[in-house]
Amino acid sequence: ICANVSEQAHHVSRAKRGQAIGSIRGFRGCTVWLTGLSGAGKTSISFQVEAILVNHGIPAYGLDGDNVRSGLNRNLTFSKQDRKENIRRVAEVAKLFADSGQICLCSFVSPFEEDRQVARQIHREADLPFFEVFVDTPLQICEARDTKGLYKKARQGTIKGFTGIDQMYERPTKPDLIVKTENCTPEESASTVIELLEKHHVIPLLAKPSDLIRELFVPDSRLAATKMEAETLQDVEIGQLDVQWLQVLAEGWATPLTGFMREHEYLQTQHLRCLLKDDKEVNQSVPIVLAISTHDKNRLENSLAVTLRHKRKALAILRRPDFYFHRKEERCSWQFGTNNLGHPYVRMIHDSGDWLMGGDLEVLERIRWHDGLDKYRLTPNEIRARCRKMKADAVFAFQLRNPIHNGHVLLMQDTKRRLLEERGFKNPVLLLHPLGGWTKEDDVSLYTRILQHKAVLDEGVLDANSTLLAIFPSPMMYAGPIEVQWHAKARMNAGANFYIVGRDPAGIPHPNKDATPDGNLYDPSHGAKVLSMARGLHNLEIIPFKVAAYDTRNGKMAFFESERKQDFEFISGTKMR
Repeated sequence: ICANVSEQAHHVSRAKRGQAIGSIRGFRGCTVWLTGLSGAGKTSISFQVEAILVNHGIPAYGLDGDNVRSGLNRNLTFSKQDRKENIRRVAEVAKLFADSGQICLCSFVSPFEEDRQVARQIHREADLPFFEVFVDTPLQICEARDTKGLYKKARQGTIKGFTGIDQMYERPTKPDLIVKTENCTPEESASTVIELLEKHHVIPLLAKPSDLIRELFVPDSRLAATKMEAETLQDVEIGQLDVQWLQVLAEGWATPLTGFMREHEYLQTQHLRCLLKDDKEVNQSVPIVLAISTHDKNRLENSLAVTLRHKRKALAILRRPDFYFHRKEERCSWQFGTNNLGHPYVRMIHDSGDWLMGGDLEVLERIRWHDGLDKYRLTPNEIRARCRKMKADAVFAFQLRNPIHNGHVLLMQDTKRRLLEERGFKNPVLLLHPLGGWTKEDDVSLYTRILQHKAVLDEGVLDANSTLLAIFPSPMMYAGPIEVQWHAKARMNAGANFYIVGRDPAGIPHPNKDATPDGNLYDPSHGAKVLSMARGLHNLEIIPFKVAAYDTRNGKMAFFESERKQDFEFISGTKMR
């Protein structure tokens, strides 16, 4: 026993620590102790809960039995005394994690009730919440799983004192939660732990993966009446670009927006690059606004609702309109870093109306383009449903506006490999998601790109069974690091967990090519750098591009290796195609 030791009080309170840790303010420190037989599913549940919490900006860390025994407790055996010491040490470490404001998830067999009560008492004395979760999986199921081959060794007598075989497991007498995994997925089991934390107000109510993204379509029960109302209201004609943005809003890509931006939403977007919703930051880097003429503004400014029409067809009702001046130079300078009319989207902004009209939307029906590609235009909710049907345990998205080349393929294949081999996912699904809205005239047409993407899948270059091809309806803005955040946020709303960012995302040549050393408006590396730091993308992990080049020795695209740089030739995407 240590002598001459006294506990030192922290200068930082738990409340203060809670203000600084995580994106959702408040002290949430506690320990969740998962106990059960080897193979019961403790670690799978623990790591799943950890991922959910971290994705929501809540700090959490999983302590796994094998991991701890390979380091901190590697000097301990599996004798009863050493098992007791193993649990005591882990409980003390968990207490420190919890005291720091993190949710500590401990997955340990911890077969003895007395030891688990010691762990609880350590937290009780520190005035920290402790939740015992019994992962109740029958022995025959655990033995059938036997992913580590331990039960087989125990049956053969190679391992002595193995819990469940020749070492008794004492079932918890009063666990805070019992989780049965026999007929449940790790995701379903993890959700019960999340509900436990919500019930005890450790965390706020979290949106669940199965929750629907809010769409702005009028429900069937009100559709007939709303269509009749639309015919009685003042109206305004909108262009094709506006219809594309209307589709983006209606389908929920820009959630939590409920319509074209009002002035306060526009200001948050322009200056903060995020929206503040329920004290939480949600990334929104580009304005989604409706420009109208001064004549229309004067005509509509006293209206409580306005019908939006395209080619005379009523598409939506905009309610409680908000009018504010369209400061075009300021908007372009913030969004694009230039006000040069040689930039195609800057030109379109300057050619648009002098006023912006925001308001809540009620969209009358799905936007259809009748170009033979509507079947690929899946909403975020439809993409989520497709991925669930494909039994995806991870979704990684790739945004592109050009035909796929070998550099893209290398990046997508490597991402899948890393998710399988390094991250432990079993069935990652690629969301191959070409942009389908407006693009500049010299870009390859959407129809041609979809045909090329289909050919890549049909010929097995990418695995069709683990790839979902869909069209992202957003227009292209060519706004570089600002726009790439929008591309990532929209895919997050579609259920993506991982987002691949390539070189020079949303880039464009500088209108004055002599103005920059490389002739580009944006530094090709800045998109990935900014995205890795972007606010309000907590549910999404960014996968930066690796430098790919043509390997002349092996005659194919490969990741650049500096030790044999003489074998690599850096070529453009155009040349690759």
